[in-house]
Amino acid sequence: MSTGKKRPIQVVLAQPRGFCAGVVRAIEIVELALRKYGPPVYVRHEIVHNKRVVEELRQKGAIFVEELTEIPDDAITVFSAHGVSQQVADDAEYRNLPVIDATCPLVAKVHKEGQRYAARDYDVVLIGHEGHPEVEGTKGRISGIVHLVSSAKDVAKLNVRNPDAMAYITQTTLSVDDTRAVIEALQQRFPKIVGPDVRDICYATQNRQSAVRALAQQSDVIIVVGAQNSSNSNRLREIGEESGVPSYLIDDADALEPSWFDEAGCIGITAGASAPEALVQEIIMRLGDFGEVQVRALEGIRENVQFKLPDQLQELAS
Repeated sequence: MSTGKKRPIQVVLAQPRGFCAGVVRAIEIVELALRKYGPPVYVRHEIVHNKRVVEELRQKGAIFVEELTEIPDDAITVFSAHGVSQQVADDAEYRNLPVIDATCPLVAKVHKEGQRYAARDYDVVLIGHEGHPEVEGTKGRISGIVHLVSSAKDVAKLNVRNPDAMAYITQTTLSVDDTRAVIEALQQRFPKIVGPDVRDICYATQNRQSAVRALAQQSDVIIVVGAQNSSNSNRLREIGEESGVPSYLIDDADALEPSWFDEAGCIGITAGASAPEALVQEIIMRLGDFGEVQVRALEGIRENVQFKLPDQLQELAS
């Protein structure tokens, strides 16, 4: 005879998870621009890779476009956290569009590093993923020769002008661990190649990946909350799988499949750098349909990084 009692489900939360400082800044920029100038505010590309965030900003009056040609003359224009090419920036200036730049400061730092190397007439190797908006923006900010590589195998195919005048930079949503093999291959083939200090790698990417590895040691299954087109969220899922734990990347609680938890006593949850904490909490609530949920958070790094807002919005900063 059934007592109707639900089975216990242990939920462990990764620490850190979710929003990084660059994402917080980008969202705040759009919200403050709407408050200062009123709607509509036009945003080139998704401000960050998350449907919930984009939809909430859309409801407040943000209009998301892919190209500047979709933006009316004189309309307030925001560049996304991923950054834009120099051509896009020049086109906006030519049209006298009032631009507020929400490019993550760490991405902007990579742009400057690449420009510095190109000014020395170095070939620049960009470690990143073809087609990612950040990569497209970075390539378009460097006036010299840029070679894109995604893996150590790509290094063997490089055709460069001078093996002694080489530098590398990396997409910020890749961690030290992600880039290690590629950098080692570059250093082996081009012993004089130079690049940024590991401290220049995005802190948030590395921290979230380390947290997933810790989460995998205590979980039977891992849920990663994030967009399907989010580079860092996809990598978190891959790390869970590489650690031997079935791992799933989902946009929200509606995507949960009960069969994932049939044999799971402990469910690990984390979130990509663009995923709001509200989505995590909604997933915890949804898990309550499958059992009696008990939640605990892992010990981990407490991030306190904050980035300065653009000058146009400084007076509205809380």
